[in-house]
Amino acid sequence: MKKCRITAIRQARYDDLIEKYENPIEHPCDIREGMVFVANGHKRPEGLCESAWESMSPFVLTLACGGGDFFGGWMKNKKSAMISCNDGFRPVSFLIEALDEDAD
Repeated sequence: MKKCRITAIRQARYDDLIEKYENPIEHPCDIREGMVFVANGHKRPEGLCESAWESMSPFVLTLACGGGDFFGGWMKNKKSAMISCNDGFRPVSFLIEALDEDAD
């Protein structure tokens, strides 16, 4: 099993939806563009949002186990995936890349 790098590429924010539908929350998201996490095989990296992890973990597991080429050529790099978290108000897009380094 390999390690995978997870990079926060972009964070959107839909203020109109937040205003219309979301109850005020004090601490919505700690992820910022450019943050990098390394998954040790199928284990969630410390500091990575649990909800985001649930969205991406099947792709991380596949890449960590040597798979890839999702959906028949979706990504230019077959050993990667671009996955967004499931926050409809401020979704974060993550680039997941398989590394050559073995998991611990």
